[in-house]
Formats: sequence, C-alpha cells, structure tokens
Amino acid sequence: MHNPRAHEGTSLQSQPPPEEQNYGAAAAHGRRAPVLCVSRKSPAKRDYLIAAVLCYTNLINFMDWFLVPGILLDIQKYFKLSDGDTGLLQTVFILCYMLAAPVFGYLGDRYNRKIILGAGIFFWSGVTLSSSFISELYYRLFFLSRGLVGIGTASYSTIAPTIIADLFEEGKRTTMLSVFYIFIPVGSGLGYVLAAGMAGLTGDWHWAFRITPCMGGLALVLLILLVPHKTQRRTAAHRALSISGTIQVAAEKPGVHRPAKTTWCQDVISLAKNWSFVWSSLGLTAMAFVTGALGMWVPLFLYRAQLVQGTVSPCLQETCNSSNSLIFGGITIGTGMLGVIAGAEAARRLRKINNKADPLICATSMFISALCLYVALMVAKTSILSTFILIAFGELFLSVNWAVVTDILLYVVTPRRQSTAIALQILVSHLLGDAGSPYLIGIISSAIQTKNDCSSQWSFRSMQYSFVVCAFVGVFGGAFFLLTSLYIEEDRKEAEQL
Repeated sequence: MHNPRAHEGTSLQSQPPPEEQNYGAAAAHGRRAPVLCVSRKSPAKRDYLIAAVLCYTNLINFMDWFLVPGILLDIQKYFKLSDGDTGLLQTVFILCYMLAAPVFGYLGDRYNRKIILGAGIFFWSGVTLSSSFISELYYRLFFLSRGLVGIGTASYSTIAPTIIADLFEEGKRTTMLSVFYIFIPVGSGLGYVLAAGMAGLTGDWHWAFRITPCMGGLALVLLILLVPHKTQRRTAAHRALSISGTIQVAAEKPGVHRPAKTTWCQDVISLAKNWSFVWSSLGLTAMAFVTGALGMWVPLFLYRAQLVQGTVSPCLQETCNSSNSLIFGGITIGTGMLGVIAGAEAARRLRKINNKADPLICATSMFISALCLYVALMVAKTSILSTFILIAFGELFLSVNWAVVTDILLYVVTPRRQSTAIALQILVSHLLGDAGSPYLIGIISSAIQTKNDCSSQWSFRSMQYSFVVCAFVGVFGGAFFLLTSLYIEEDRKEAEQL
C-alpha cells in the first residue's frame, strides 16, 4: 500500500528505530552519542497539491469574513442599525471565532486534522448560505448566523497552517506559508468585490451570501480527494535543519526518553513563559485591531467623506453605490499580495545578517503603517484620492507582517505545541484586537454623533475621530515587536532543543 508520507523530506542513513533516536538537548547529557546524518529531499509534487487545496480554502475562508463589510451600508439600512450595532455585527463573528479557536487547537494537536477541516468547511458554508434568506424582521438571527460562521472558520485557521508546516522544511516552509497567507488579503479583497458586485448586479445584497458556499462545496470535495487522511507531524529533527540541508541526529543513550505527551494546561504554562511568543502575539493583536477596524469601516468612512465633499448623493434607493467597496477590495488584494511577498523576501535576506530580523521587520512596518493611516484620516475631507493612496500604503506595511509573524511562532514554539500556540494566538489577538475594534469604533462614532448635530458633517467627523485610535494602537504594536527582538534568539534555541 502506498504511504502518503513516504516522500517525507528526510531520509536516514543507518537509522535506528524511532524509540532509539534523540534530538536536541537530551543528546547532550553524559557522553557524546554517535552522530547520524540526515539529508533533505525536495518536497514531492503531492505536497504542493495539498498546499494548493489549503490555499484555495483559505481564500474562501476570508471571502466569507469580508462579505458583510463589502455591503455594510446596505445591511445597515436593511436592518436599521446604528454605528454601534453595526460594529457589533463583526464583533459577534470574531468573538465566536476566537472562543472556538482553542478548542480546535486542542483537537488538532490530538485528533485527525482532515476530519476537523472537512467538518468546519461544511458547517460554515451551510450557515453562510442559510443567512442569505433571513428577513429584516429577524436581525438577531443574522447576528447569530455570523457567529456560527466564525466558529466554522476557526477550525480551518487554527489547523491548516500546521499541516503546511509539516509538509515542508524550514526554507520552503516560509515560502509556502507566505503563499498561504497571501490568500488572507486576496480573500478579504475578493470578499468586498464579490459582495459589492453581486449587490450591484442583482439589486439584492443577499446574493452575496450564496456564492461562497458553492466554492466551499468544491473545497470540501478537493479536501476529501487530495489531502491524505493522516499527515505525519514534524519532529524536532526537522527543526534542526542547517543551511547545507543536513541535520545531526544523535542516537539516544539508554535510559533517556523523548518527552512524554503533555496536558493542555502544561502547554499553556510553557507558552506563557515563552516571551517571544507572548510579545509577538501582542504585536499581532495590534495588527488585528487595526485591520479589523479598517476592514469594517473604511468603505463607509469614505462614503461619508464624499458626502461632505458633495461628490456623491445620500443613499435613498434600495441598493447603495458600492464603488468604494470595489476600490478598497482591489487595494486590499494588491497591497496584501505585494506586502506578504515583500515581507517574506525581506525576512529571507535579512536573516542572513541579523538573527533578530523578523521582529525588527514587523516593528518597522507597524510604525510606518500607523503614520500612513493617521495622515490618511487627516486628508480625507479634502482629497479622496490621497486618502486611498495613504490607506493603500498603510495596508501594504501591515501585510508585510502576516507570514513573518507566523514563522516566528513556528520556530520559537516546539512542534508538539504549535496548534495550541496558534489557537492561543488567535484567541488573544482577536479578543484584544479585531473582536472589539469594529464595535469600539462604532460606539465612539455613535457617542460623538449623539452629542452633535445630525448632519453629514458630523457623521463624517465622528468616524474620523474614532479612527484615530487605530493609529495609536499601531504604534503600540511596533513597540511589542521591538520587545520580541530582545528574546527571540534565546527562545529559538530552546525550541530547537525540545
């Protein structure tokens, strides 16, 4: 019978049985053990095919995330929601997503990942389709449906990156993770484009929620047919790969055993002591806060700026003009792809001359992004074109960090804790980040509007003033990544020894 992981990226010369191998720090105890050489092979074609299926599904995942912001003005008018209530719509989605993530992280570390992924895809696609038939009388049911979609997508975002990490060695892993994370901005942008395009084409925004379930069905079929039932999890040996493509694996001394399986609580305690993981997770939280607020509110903010300038008329018809969503979706796709590629390439080059390159890249990008976003807010009243350009640069520098942050986690956390680490990072970054930022921006905007005249001028200013919070959070994010750089070398060495 063909072994789906027979092409695993290493082959052993004079390999002892698995129970006689020892990796990392344990090999240093007592006398020096005999050393065996492990050579690296290129990934098989099937590995790339599996990665392609996971990338395609990630595209659909994030398209579902941003269907609502793409037609936010239509939904706000349809359900008669205030800014605060509208922001809560995305907050419900993110809260359910982040609360489900640790559960799927625990399951992903211990049970079959393919089954979990398949069930998640089927669930969130079915709920998305069902939500397209909810009438304006049942807005709470629409809120609930978005929460259930969040639970379904959590199963995918938590587990899929660990499968890619298992398929490829360190050099290829960064590249493939970069490709995987390119589909975050691409899917996000296409979510805006699909939602706005279907609303404009059909005259009914509900149709935006009937396309991605069909794409999800195809993803489920591809998952069943092409992804192996079991994917071999990466061992510590794979992490010790040197630049030359070989690793040193020492035969285990009698009486010395590999680490036993740990409980979830033990994993969490260990991760809490890993300062590179802690600070980079807080930096990711700041990124999530900014991207969550921008993703939810930018098209509506630009619409209100255009109302103040007199370049558009108030939306009175059933389907509103969604050109801002189309443009912003295009910007998100372009800057996202360019940013992720640029970030991965910068990390690849700078790691050769600085071991702290990854967190320093992330810190620099956050500082530049915060500056661009602040200036964009200040010029929005006078120049929409300048605002679009500055927002594009802000998103570009935010996107630089996506793959780099994930790669930081994968080399400072031992492989047997990676799904749990990713799940905890999702929990923290969304709990303190984009779970609250759309609602916070909406609440501040609503509070400012209630204290001033009900006019298009104050409708714009309320959103402008509330958005300033994002620029300051971006600065804090840069500071968190600078703190990560203080610990990253030590934590990486420790992870390689476990």
